[in-house]
Formats: sequence, C-alpha cells, structure tokens
Amino acid sequence: MNRLLPPLAVVFTVLLSCCVHPKAFSPTTGRIRTVSLPTASAQLERGRYLTNHVAVCLDCHSKRDYNRLGAPVIPGTLGGGGEEFGKNYGLPGTYYAKNITPFALKSWSDTDILLAMTAGVSKAGKPLFPLMPYANYGKMDESDALAILAYLRTLDPVENVVSASRPIAPLKLAMKLMPHKARFQPAPLDKTGVEYGRYLVTMAGCADCHTKRGLGGLSKKAALAGGTEIKVKGGILRTANITPDPETGIGSWTKADFIRRFQTYDPASFKAPEVGNGFNTVMPWSLYAGMSEQDLGAIYAYLKTVKPVRNKVDIFSPH
Repeated sequence: MNRLLPPLAVVFTVLLSCCVHPKAFSPTTGRIRTVSLPTASAQLERGRYLTNHVAVCLDCHSKRDYNRLGAPVIPGTLGGGGEEFGKNYGLPGTYYAKNITPFALKSWSDTDILLAMTAGVSKAGKPLFPLMPYANYGKMDESDALAILAYLRTLDPVENVVSASRPIAPLKLAMKLMPHKARFQPAPLDKTGVEYGRYLVTMAGCADCHTKRGLGGLSKKAALAGGTEIKVKGGILRTANITPDPETGIGSWTKADFIRRFQTYDPASFKAPEVGNGFNTVMPWSLYAGMSEQDLGAIYAYLKTVKPVRNKVDIFSPH
C-alpha cells in the first residue's frame, strides 16, 4: 500500500495545483486574457433581459420578501446580495449571495467577474461553492456571458457588505477541486427549437432545483422530476416535477398552459399577496414572468423531449 502513496500524492498535487490557483486561467484559453464588454444598446438590453428573466442572477443576489407569495425582490436591494442559503436548502454550511453591484465590484476587472461567473473563481483566486451555477454559465455563448457582465456594470450601487460564506470544514479542501475552465458554446441559431430550449434551461438552472441531489450530484435517473425539499417559513416546500409525465408532471400541459403559468405572475398585473404561515414558494415567478413567449415556448419544447418520470410530489407540507 505504501508504494502507492507517492504516485497518488503526485496525482493529487497536480489536481490541486490546477485548482488552488485557478485565477491563473481564463475561461476559454487557459491563460489570463483581457475581455472587452459590449457597448451597443441591443447587447446591453440582451444582458438586462438574461440577468433579470432567464439566468435570474438577481433572484439570489437580492433580498426577497418571504412574507409574500413567490418572495418578490425587496425594492432597493437589487443585486446587493446578502441572501442566506444553508440548512433550509440542505446545504453543507452557510452561504451568502454576494453583492454584485458596482459598490462591491468596483475593484474587480471584467476578467475577474467573468472568471467568477463561468469558472467559479473569486477575484482573490478562491473557489466558489457551486450554489453559484458557474458550471451552467460556463456553457453559455460567450457573447451572452459578456452581455450579462456589461449589464451588471450598470446596476445602481447598493451599499451592503455581505458576510463571508462558511462551508463545513471537510468541504473546504474539496472546493479547491471544483473550479474549471468555462466551455462556451454558441447559442443555437433556431430560437424557437428544442436545442435553444435546452440552452435556456441550462442557463436558467431549472435542473438545479427540479432534480434531487445525491452524493454524486444531480440524479440522472430522475432529472427534472422534482422533489427537492426547501424549508420555508410556513413548512416544507418541494419542487415540482417538470418532466412530460402525463399524471405527475407537465405531460398534459399545452404550450399555452405553460406560457400562461409564467405570465400570470407578471408584476405589472399580479400583486403578490401576503402568505403568513401558509404556502409559499422560492420559485422567482415575478422574474421569470418577464421571459418572452418565444423563449418560454422553446423551453416547453425542450421539456417535452426529456424522459418522463412518474414522481408524484406533495408540493407543500405545513408545519
């Protein structure tokens, strides 16, 4: 056994060296490079749209009012961070969403932010816990990632200093192995088809909530079948089955049904009621409601192609 230790140590050291100092890598080339942000109004609008309504960065990186249905963003906190994620999400430790407004990012270069978004590395070279979906964002079209970054630069500064996250001790070493180079991919040209729907589902992180996790990560046998438990003020919330199973998923939904479900929560017409200790959801309906019908239709088209999984979910159990 002892004869195996040196080779294993070497392998471990090589792996660790690739990840302990991941800031030495750019998302695409493996070398530090300078990125140029888009300035055209159409690209900035694309960044605004993706940030608010598809990637919904501001869902996690703002404070939300959990006294109201869907926990809408509290005015004045947009991008200011501070949301806590821990035992309520079944996580190993306590994590705080960072302030991503210019107040906190003024000393970060564009490359610094791109690395954090898409490779999981902070400005100081520290690995980010993958609650930040950098593995998803690293599969974006690079032009979309840069459009989001450009939009973040335009946010109003929110003066909020966020507490440091606290992963459990055994996880700290493992986290050093998590960052990786981004693998940008071009967005599909057909903006109505299944592949573009897959692209949007990846960016939106639908599987992260709607798939149960085990020690090996997301369940491949029950992808998008729901059942992830989240503790909310009034009880236990469980994510919905969004596979095309006709009885327990969305198999009986029409495209119009799917789009209408999102548009129902348009803040222009829907005023989130107070929930007290009753049912609530962490699904950021008010943000996703801003998605275009075309994009929602593409997501629906993709979800209809995934493996149907029969999994009846009891969405909410009160305390």
